[in-house]
Amino acid sequence: MQTNRLSKPPESRFSLLRLRELAPGIALCLAVTLVSIGLQHLEEAAFEHPYIEALVIAILLGMAIRTFWVPSPLWRSGIAFSAKQLLEVAVMLLGASISFAAIVASGPVLLAAIVATVAVTIAASYAISRLLGLAVRISILIACGNSICGNSAIAAVAPVIGADSDDVASSISFTAILGVLMVLGLPLLIPLLGLGAAQYGILAGLTVYAVPQVLAATVPAGLVATQIGTLVKLVRVLMLGPVVVGLSLLAPRFSAAAAESGRARRFDPFKLVPWFIVGFLVLAAFRSLGLVPDVAVGPITRVAGTLTVVSMAALGLGVDVRVIGRVGGRVTAAVTLSLVLLLLISLGLIHLLRLG
Repeated sequence: MQTNRLSKPPESRFSLLRLRELAPGIALCLAVTLVSIGLQHLEEAAFEHPYIEALVIAILLGMAIRTFWVPSPLWRSGIAFSAKQLLEVAVMLLGASISFAAIVASGPVLLAAIVATVAVTIAASYAISRLLGLAVRISILIACGNSICGNSAIAAVAPVIGADSDDVASSISFTAILGVLMVLGLPLLIPLLGLGAAQYGILAGLTVYAVPQVLAATVPAGLVATQIGTLVKLVRVLMLGPVVVGLSLLAPRFSAAAAESGRARRFDPFKLVPWFIVGFLVLAAFRSLGLVPDVAVGPITRVAGTLTVVSMAALGLGVDVRVIGRVGGRVTAAVTLSLVLLLLISLGLIHLLRLG
């Protein structure tokens, strides 16, 4: 009896052993994160705005390390924990920065245009990706990344649909490249299409992937374009919540095993929506009701951003580059065609509804 009692460690000892198991991998991901953030700061010092964010640098750096070194079991637990659990916490914390008042302030016509653009481009991008022979999960990642907010949308959607690190890395890598090209090339459309400052701001907000990239793309067009572009972009980002919740409701349909077995799933309200999505919506509601003070939003957002970078470093460390090479051409085509479609839809709405 004495042996059986001693063979089962106390809960505190179990937690300590678990922490020791995770520590090496988490420490490695943190190291990659620090380097990535440092490189972004160098970009900001040189160009005022980061054209390649720390999130992208982290996954590319992780992939580079993975190319020359395969993590042993000592590192894998912490890397896996960083890629999944830390990312889920980051998504939940983002809810504290969302205020539903921003939606009302944007006006009904512009709001409807943003919602319509996101909905149509998600469906069209998904269709394009599937027609090119891509799998369901990576097609969803490309569609959401292209239609909402690039890398952040991909990172938020991935755990909901059960996407693996190869799918996430493929989606983010090519989306990041086109995001930079958009920042550099979009201002050229102002003289070509005769766009006013407000029209260009709306176009940038509807098409450019990340908020910092919207700033970089609109600064050359003046303050009005920057203000409108940022507002449109923030409202577009707010679409991430409903889209992720919707995908969480459809997530069981992505399971091939369930489709093959044909077995009905018993309704379980506690498993219907992931815990971090519930947390996201609760924090968004608290923020809208004024229960999350303004002074707390900045620190919470920074923590969420840092955790996302750590998770992307973990994803990069788990990526087999050869897998990306096998799907690279099709992913590039899917992202490029989806982005062109997004541009055309956005321009059409601007002129049709006479926005700006």
